[in-house]
Amino acid sequence: MNGITTFIFDVDGVFTNSEVIVMENGDHVRTMNTRDGQALKFAIDAGFNVAIITKGFSAGVRKRFEFLGVPHIYDRLTEKESAFDDYVNKLGLVKNEVLYMGDDIPDLVLFEKVGVSACPADAAIENLHRAKYISSKNGGHGCVREVIEKVMRLQGKWNF
Repeated sequence: MNGITTFIFDVDGVFTNSEVIVMENGDHVRTMNTRDGQALKFAIDAGFNVAIITKGFSAGVRKRFEFLGVPHIYDRLTEKESAFDDYVNKLGLVKNEVLYMGDDIPDLVLFEKVGVSACPADAAIENLHRAKYISSKNGGHGCVREVIEKVMRLQGKWNF
């Protein structure tokens, strides 16, 4: 993980648990771990590239990531590979620089394209079998903070 310059994350099941509250008007309500958000800020402030790639869409979720300063948010996707390729090509990244965290089967295609594939402890069994790093935390319960902190500590960039 010493060569990681870039974090890319899925949203549902990673920043959130796998549960969604559906409101009468059809809106989906999710909860997020504030320490995951703080870790994103730390990573961005330390110069890491950060992106969100998700098939879903929520105005509130998008606003949260914009508030945290995430510069690249790909949402409302039918598949993730095109967005990933666009982002990696724009930044001129190579495979070993990138860590991707995803919790379910649609994320597996990206596991093959990165140096470090990661997932929460409660990810789909297929992801658990293929991930190079499995967080000790479940989705929505600090798995993002754990992986960011681990990388930053290994690189001497967790300076608190």
